[in-house]
Amino acid sequence: MKNKEHTRQVRDTVVKKFKAGFGYKKISQALNIPRSTVQAIILKWKEYQTTANLPRPGRPSKLSAHTRRRQGDAAKRPMITLDELQRSTAEVGDSVHRTTISRILHKSGLYGRVARKPFLKDIHKKCRLKFATSHLGDTPNMWKKVLWSDETKIELFGNNAKRYVWRKSNTAEHTIPTVKHGGGSIMVWACFSSAGTGKMVKIDGKMDGAKYRTILEENLMESAKDLRLGRRFVFQQDNDPKHKAKSTMEWFKNKHIQVLEWPSQSPDLNPIENLWKELKTAVHKCSPSNLTELELFCKEEWEKMSVSRCAKLLETYPKRLTAVIAAKGGATKY
Repeated sequence: MKNKEHTRQVRDTVVKKFKAGFGYKKISQALNIPRSTVQAIILKWKEYQTTANLPRPGRPSKLSAHTRRRQGDAAKRPMITLDELQRSTAEVGDSVHRTTISRILHKSGLYGRVARKPFLKDIHKKCRLKFATSHLGDTPNMWKKVLWSDETKIELFGNNAKRYVWRKSNTAEHTIPTVKHGGGSIMVWACFSSAGTGKMVKIDGKMDGAKYRTILEENLMESAKDLRLGRRFVFQQDNDPKHKAKSTMEWFKNKHIQVLEWPSQSPDLNPIENLWKELKTAVHKCSPSNLTELELFCKEEWEKMSVSRCAKLLETYPKRLTAVIAAKGGATKY
């Protein structure tokens, strides 16, 4: 009781000296208490006009102030998981449940959201909007003439699950780092049209312009022929530097192949992304035990893709364009 009375007297003395014009440093020296304590007392008095202990708003936090500051890692490293944050708090002596950490993050305005790929700058949105508006009136026959292509990484184990990030509401999505080469996965190139799937090729080593042109030389025209696209088909590819290299564009010109003008950062406009997702799910169910089996299952499942599924993706293509226009060039659900 005496300690409480002494504390109250010290607080009152601090305020009296402050009112008398003393500074934090002189008050600290006069009363032999830390300057930070003097500052805390004065700030509390300024805000609440009292130095008494105020009622606490509910149960005190299990996390120390130091640990709560460490939760800022979620803002600096948005792809950090709750498990990693939990281990981080345990390292400084705070053992708390995942839901407690999640609640702290929510109070800071951070929420778990599916990471979208990629981040769109204003120039990207402008080009996407231009593409969507210019092609919205194209006939269904036009899209039937397009041969869509892309490359993707397929993992030996796992199903390329969704990645989540911590971000505040109404802020741009974080980009997912793309790792294109490494153990336990293969890279493949493939193409398709509304008439079905074309060739699929495993990419050995690092892809460059020369290797890309070899893939086109050995598989593009044959795929177009198998799918009966005729001589006047349109080829789609993204704006990867090796795709847009001068030598590659010269190759298209010599082959009299029309290349669809494509807006950068637009995987949601390429319906092959939907087939990639379905392919990875199907291959995962096959449980390949090595990379040889992984390649075999990829090609088998790619050939199994139904013509009706491919056709449906192109029949509904105008909906993608409408979605981009509605989003003013921004990302869509596709």
